[in-house]
Amino acid sequence: MDDNPLEQNEEGRITIDHVSKVYDPEGVNVHALDNCCVEVKPGEFLVLIGPSGCGKTTLLNAIAGFDNITEGSIYLDEKIIASPHMKQFPGADRIVVFQNGALFPWKTVLENLIYGPMVQGKMFRDEAVAEVRRIMDKLGLSRSTEDLYPESLSSGMKRQVEIIRALINNPKVLLLDEPFRALDSMTKSLMHEYLLEVYEITRKTIFFVTHDLEEAVFLADRVIIMTTRPGLIKAIIDVDIPRPRDFHVLATAQFMEFKNQAATFIREETLKAFEAGERELA
Repeated sequence: MDDNPLEQNEEGRITIDHVSKVYDPEGVNVHALDNCCVEVKPGEFLVLIGPSGCGKTTLLNAIAGFDNITEGSIYLDEKIIASPHMKQFPGADRIVVFQNGALFPWKTVLENLIYGPMVQGKMFRDEAVAEVRRIMDKLGLSRSTEDLYPESLSSGMKRQVEIIRALINNPKVLLLDEPFRALDSMTKSLMHEYLLEVYEITRKTIFFVTHDLEEAVFLADRVIIMTTRPGLIKAIIDVDIPRPRDFHVLATAQFMEFKNQAATFIREETLKAFEAGERELA
């Protein structure tokens, strides 16, 4: 069924075609992105990494519909979603999981989860509750959390709720902007494995932005490495590590080879950014 948020499908192809972005604060041009081209395949887990200020979040925001672009175009399943000639809007086909979280603190877990499909008019309350519980069961979030408020949840559990809330809207693409950056190392490790389990079940296209090399290689099918500003694509690494993956992968020679390869590229660009005195504007 097309309306099943956990059903694998062939939707979610993102085509980034010669995309550039220039910010112009107070007449001072900041060239954030320069002629970026990449195609994200349906069901691919793609991770974008690069030095601070290289335009990673700018590109994610352009896909999400939060920010316009100066040149080029972005397509989702051959439908144009961004160009300099159109006003961009967020869409339920592209859901963002933010670094700092976005749960409503005055709503319970259940109320947060059913909010999206209800406010969009896709489901009545009973339908939404039933669907949320089905997904919670499938993705390992205990129903005992239903009546809790976000302040009562651990940081890792909040991320679980946010991921499930994104999936209830049945997006074609999940956009994750450093969602685990603020977590302690153990919780972060557990959330990596949780996200990989979610990916194995849903096979949604995932576009993931991070500063963390180990995170990038552990999660990705491909790692896209960006240059310092103006951000363009420096290298693409195919992470040929079999799935499903768990933490044991981190100790393998194959993992270290990919991580070292990525680290070489990142170091080159980070040194350039440091020498240029770059600040994280994008």
